[in-house]
Amino acid sequence: MGGLNAWGPQPLDDGTTRFRLWAPGAPQVTLDFDGTQLPMTPQDDGWHVADHAVGAGARYRFHVGDTPVPDPASRRQHGGVHGWSIVPDHSHDWRVPEWRGRAWHEMVIMELHAGVLGGFSGVTQRLPAIAALGVTAIQLMPINAFAGDRGWGYDGVLPYAVHEAYGSPAELRTLIDAAHELGLSVFLDVVYNHFGPDGNYLGLYADRFFHRDVATPWGGAVAVDEKPVARFFIDNALMWLRDYRFDGLRFDAVHAIDNPAFLDAMAAEIREALPDRHVHLVLENEHNDAARLHADGYDAQWNDDFHNVMHVLLTGETSAYYADFADRPAERLARALSEGFIYQGDPSPNQDGRPRGTPSGHLSPTRFVSFLQNHDQVGNRALGDRLTLLTDPAKLRAATALMLLAPQIPLLFMGEEEGSESPFLFFTDFHDDLADAVREGRRREFAKFPAFADPAARERIPDPNAPETFQASLPQPGPDALVWRAFYQALLRRRREHIIPHLPGAVALGAEAIGDAAVIARWQLGDGSRLTIAIDLADAPAALPDAGRPAPIFATDDRFAAWIG
Repeated sequence: MGGLNAWGPQPLDDGTTRFRLWAPGAPQVTLDFDGTQLPMTPQDDGWHVADHAVGAGARYRFHVGDTPVPDPASRRQHGGVHGWSIVPDHSHDWRVPEWRGRAWHEMVIMELHAGVLGGFSGVTQRLPAIAALGVTAIQLMPINAFAGDRGWGYDGVLPYAVHEAYGSPAELRTLIDAAHELGLSVFLDVVYNHFGPDGNYLGLYADRFFHRDVATPWGGAVAVDEKPVARFFIDNALMWLRDYRFDGLRFDAVHAIDNPAFLDAMAAEIREALPDRHVHLVLENEHNDAARLHADGYDAQWNDDFHNVMHVLLTGETSAYYADFADRPAERLARALSEGFIYQGDPSPNQDGRPRGTPSGHLSPTRFVSFLQNHDQVGNRALGDRLTLLTDPAKLRAATALMLLAPQIPLLFMGEEEGSESPFLFFTDFHDDLADAVREGRRREFAKFPAFADPAARERIPDPNAPETFQASLPQPGPDALVWRAFYQALLRRRREHIIPHLPGAVALGAEAIGDAAVIARWQLGDGSRLTIAIDLADAPAALPDAGRPAPIFATDDRFAAWIG
């Protein structure tokens, strides 16, 4: 992280702090310390540098012309994303300094939103219950600074800064320390494909940060082919892993970055920088790019294909992107269980017949993260409804057993382990014209869905900016919370005892549909034993095959059975 062109404040050996800003569009930049202003020295390729005798806790910002701006690599803010940046204090007395993480095949991940759980301290209080369930890792939705107090975090504008409303950097380190004491790994969701609409000043002084001629849903594409831009994101990843001791990162929507060379270089540098720790890197990638998933690259990809076909089988919904999975869903599920991706270069009806994906059958099952629910798949529904309200409980139990006992890495979404029926809604904290644009844009987005074709129906879609939308999203235990929790605990105990120890070296042996909504799949585990899973999600399930099979390690009525032999 050293060197003249590193982003963010850096302490020097002489007791001063060096400040840097890449502002190729600004002839002069001034450094401001609570009213004391210091001209910065222009350097090569648009960098501006100043050294000053200040320590941790000092407030500062830059002036570009007449506009005060925060440090884009600020580690902490005071007064929100338009306020002052704070020189960081990275000192912390780690209680588990010997922690090196857990192996990837041991992962059972739970995705959490720090805000709805009461900030970093609220998450810390929940860790013992999460560990007791049998979960081995938590994944925090983005915690970088964004405008306002409430939001999902994907509209962040200061990727290095901890969001003020969630707590301090010290409280975040306490959370991670507490997780490690319980044997839990901690992952962070990071967003490198765009910046939010409120508080992003980079375009004012660093237009080269973006390719204005390359359109994305959020504006011009981030120019990761520019060396300072690539450094900005790679150093950010290293900061979370080094300074806060996160155990892994989930990279949001990397298909919108559309630069595999950058992704490969980032993974390689992270691997080289942290060779003595279990550090795990996971992609969200609509392109289903199997070439990124290897030992020196990324451990796994979120497998939306698995979720989507399971959602079709569980709910019967076939609109929007679910149309890609409406035809022969049992056969498609068999492919997901056997080969990972369902779309491996196949034409996508939802994308006007364009091919999507690459072959993935050669990859280990653990290269894929499976889930039935997550922040996207619940929160991007108009009313944020969970599967407990969308499908039959017996089907949901069978689907949950499949997710937790198949060799792929399972991911839970907070609340599902207690059968929560409370929604997880899309919420923001924008104001004025931007708030109106977000609210109306959200409602227009759902106009193409039959249930919301009527303008009166769209008025029922909650206003993302209303405080009550955030309050409604706090996960509440469902009416059968204790039953669901015991169900998850039993499944995860079976996974811990029978599956996890033998996942290294596991390979798929094939899968096939045995009914319109029924599949049987087989894997050879690393010890040479064979895992077989049969599932039937039909409204009226038929008897599962049982000829000559051993006693199941887990079964649910006549919809699910798993056995090893």
